[in-house]
Amino acid sequence: MTKLTRAPGAPTHTFLDFPLALDLDKLEADIAILGIPYGLPYRVDEMANDQSRAPDLLRQSSHMSDYTRNHFDWDLGGPLLDNRDIRVVDCGNVTAVSGDHQEHYRRAEAAARKILDAGATLITLGGDHGIPIPVFRALEGRGPIHLIHIDAHLDWRNDVNGVTEGYSSPIRRASEMAWFDRIVQIGIRGIGSAREGEVADARAYGADIVTAYELYDIGMEAVLDRIPEGASYYLTVDADGLDPTIMPAVMAQTPGGVTWHQMRKLIHGLVKKGRVLGMDIVEIAPMHDVGNITMIHAERMICNFIGATIRAGYYDRA
Repeated sequence: MTKLTRAPGAPTHTFLDFPLALDLDKLEADIAILGIPYGLPYRVDEMANDQSRAPDLLRQSSHMSDYTRNHFDWDLGGPLLDNRDIRVVDCGNVTAVSGDHQEHYRRAEAAARKILDAGATLITLGGDHGIPIPVFRALEGRGPIHLIHIDAHLDWRNDVNGVTEGYSSPIRRASEMAWFDRIVQIGIRGIGSAREGEVADARAYGADIVTAYELYDIGMEAVLDRIPEGASYYLTVDADGLDPTIMPAVMAQTPGGVTWHQMRKLIHGLVKKGRVLGMDIVEIAPMHDVGNITMIHAERMICNFIGATIRAGYYDRA
């Protein structure tokens, strides 16, 4: 697969009106945005869940593109692209096959590999939390990679209803991939799908589990100090890891999540440690949004990631 197409009837917007680049065999980009709308369903009726609408609705909500791209951004200390010749493209969405759910993951992995092979930093828009699994596979050969995980839930289930690559299993699947090293899980709280056995497995692996309450007590800078420097990283962000006061559009709202200031500090601190190969934002359920506040914070998160990587010198050319 070399080309991607939008789902029928989807908006024609790209993220912040960045150029559309569908031919991944000829990709020339520093940063590439890819929509992966569909995870593997646990039930027949889950394929087209509400999270599958999030990639295009997030693009559609980023309607003040000239303002966002060219005005002074106080989060970054200047315009988004820092007045540099940075090539940011939107690669559209990975398409699905209704009769073969695994084909969607195969296409997603192939697309992610082509983007990474082109030397671009990958930003993935989900979709539920199963969709990072094919991206994790595409990172093969780029390790060791430290996985930084923001979530209310542990996501170490081996399977649900016999499905081993759904939204409750991405961190266990990552732990089985030899190119992943340290796993840091931030914002864990409340009641999720994990049983005592999954918690024991995560701890046996050596996962550094930072509950939302420990984070509140010690601060994000202390958490950053626990992440080794000079390495490669991947950041996966489940929207329910953030506090529902800033990201209410999730299926499992849980009080006490990561705050906006903590999230911004993590992004800016992480990109300075080494090379963040990519990030994703998943599990946004648009039907539960309030005043578009979730989309606003998701866009700000992506903009902070783009701007921070630029200022960290990721794309400096001789």
